[in-house]
Amino acid sequence: MTDLLVDRTDGVLTLTLNAPQRLNSVTTEMFEQMSDALEDAEGVRVAVITGEGRAFCSGAVMAPGATNTGILEAADRLIHALTQAPFPVVAALNGLAAGIGSSLALASDFQVAQEDDYFLQAFVNVGLMGDGAAHELIAASIGRARATRLLMLGEKLPNSEAYAAGLITHCVPAGEWQPTVDGLVDRLKSGPTMAYARIKSTINAAALAHLDETLAAETVEQGVLGASNDFAEGVAAFTEKRQAKFTGA
Repeated sequence: MTDLLVDRTDGVLTLTLNAPQRLNSVTTEMFEQMSDALEDAEGVRVAVITGEGRAFCSGAVMAPGATNTGILEAADRLIHALTQAPFPVVAALNGLAAGIGSSLALASDFQVAQEDDYFLQAFVNVGLMGDGAAHELIAASIGRARATRLLMLGEKLPNSEAYAAGLITHCVPAGEWQPTVDGLVDRLKSGPTMAYARIKSTINAAALAHLDETLAAETVEQGVLGASNDFAEGVAAFTEKRQAKFTGA
């Protein structure tokens, strides 16, 4: 079974994360495959990213104690591909979006979420920080205070609250989710692609002006944190289902 399904039909590029057994956590190879598809998308008028099963994406597959430089670089490439694609990208959130899954959704132009699901940035619970430009994508949408709460406290953010705060574009009952996704994709597919591309690039130039700097800083700082005693303790505590005892080292 392939972990990523790629479909190109009638101007729509659909990327489906297909690893439901691990809640669609993403590998380096999956990041690269998604970037390849978005960067080589001649004839595409709209792209859709979604997941198979009960989660959109639970994060990245990262090895404890490793630098994980390769997977972070692959994730950064995908964030660039999403924000620079000359067509609208719809994140069809079939379930929870956690870690880098949150960033993939927020780097997309539209997010169609279900009311009963949520976003989660839980890196801090194992002594890490966000990645995939989470610090800029979240702060640019809902402000410094709410970004600080989400990233420092690692709390779940229900999709209904995410929508009310302006973090996502659509939030609907589960029964209305697929029709809403289909209607949005049909509208974008038949719309003025040239205008969409220029609107998108102009918005992102204004709202995500420091994207490259944010990605670079996250990679460096995540590397430092990944080698820390706090991270080792956080992983051990998570595995052992106990409260972590962080020492700041």
